[in-house]
Amino acid sequence: MSTPNPYAPPRSNVDAVPGEVDIDRLDVSDTWKKRFKAMQKAGGPSLPKRKELSREEGKAIAGFNVIAFFLGPIYYIAKGMWKKAITIFVLGFIALLIIDVILAAVGWSAASNATGIGFAVVWASLANADYYRKMVLGQNGWWWGKG
Repeated sequence: MSTPNPYAPPRSNVDAVPGEVDIDRLDVSDTWKKRFKAMQKAGGPSLPKRKELSREEGKAIAGFNVIAFFLGPIYYIAKGMWKKAITIFVLGFIALLIIDVILAAVGWSAASNATGIGFAVVWASLANADYYRKMVLGQNGWWWGKG
């Protein structure tokens, strides 16, 4: 029986891909694990290989998060993405203010009520991809940076 050499350098795992996270080990629900695996198969948060997914996988990453639609920045903060919540809120508030002023100037002030719904759609559309970036890619900066 041979004893391992305590002075030998550690063995490396040549199969491991740098920066890749084992999704099954993440501290998230099974639903999120399913979404993350489908997003990873689709090529990441921008989903360049979305057409290669099965119908079930495509439904898992539908891209619209209903909870984020109704709760917006509160949902982001609860998921630990407070920096991104601040960024999206401030940029969105400024954009809404400009759009509302323009609509009021052209006499469409009634249409400015719909801009709030558009802002909620932005939150709902970005939430799943942003949570993937945070949990799988480790990006949680002010926008997409590390952090």
